[in-house]
Amino acid sequence: MVLVALLWSTAGVVTRHLEYARTFEVTFWRALFASISLLLILPYFQGRSVFTKIRHAGTAVWISGVCWAVMFTAYMVAFTLTTVGNVLVTLSLGPLLTAVVARVLIGYRVPMRTWLAIVVAGAGMAYMFAAQVGSASLAGSLVALSIPLAAAVNWTISQHSHDQGHDLDLVPAVLLGALLSTAATCALAYPFQASAHDVTLLGLLGVFQLAIPCVLCMVCARVLHAPEISLLQLLEVIFGILLAWWGANEAPGAPVLLGGGLVIGALVANEWLGWKQKPA
Repeated sequence: MVLVALLWSTAGVVTRHLEYARTFEVTFWRALFASISLLLILPYFQGRSVFTKIRHAGTAVWISGVCWAVMFTAYMVAFTLTTVGNVLVTLSLGPLLTAVVARVLIGYRVPMRTWLAIVVAGAGMAYMFAAQVGSASLAGSLVALSIPLAAAVNWTISQHSHDQGHDLDLVPAVLLGALLSTAATCALAYPFQASAHDVTLLGLLGVFQLAIPCVLCMVCARVLHAPEISLLQLLEVIFGILLAWWGANEAPGAPVLLGGGLVIGALVANEWLGWKQKPA
């Protein structure tokens, strides 16, 4: 799972070395290579039955696929609009937004420690967003905010299906998300301006930053507890900011350090307390 977080974190620094590709073209090439990779990797893990599952997928799987498509698309677009630190800190809100969405949609009981974490993290995000008012970075941060929101809806759908006695297989949904993202951004990416250098970098991201770590994460989920995964996923924020600082000279500003510190601290405290309070 540490390797997964490290692979995920490479997107920010790589986008800083693109020559001509911008916004939706960045997403298109990454999603295209991820789709091709998943079409090869997933049958290896699940056999050809994965295609049967997609053909007979229910509404929940398609909604989950749309959520994945939103996450795949907004992720790269956000990096082209704002700093790596802003994007990654915004992404880390996922577990807290999931608690709120699950509370609203399916009546999930949110513990008091999580409400406190939401307040603290919300204050950190408010400070970050206030510092960006009037700048182009605010648009990027708002685009990035759609990612944890889509993830929250995705998890809630999965949880609701489980409660109804129908476990939702997210493997076909991930593939659907990559295919939908590719299809949705193809027209928006025109006219294509990416150089061979850009396509190579985005191809590497599609394979090693998206397809492979997504599969590894699903494997990790079979043996790790949810709080362990949530805590280890936060390493993506740290790795990503450090890589952008080291590899692209993009030093995090004071709003990212202070606001991000509040968000990460609230998340760590919430997950750690939840882990400790559960019976053995």
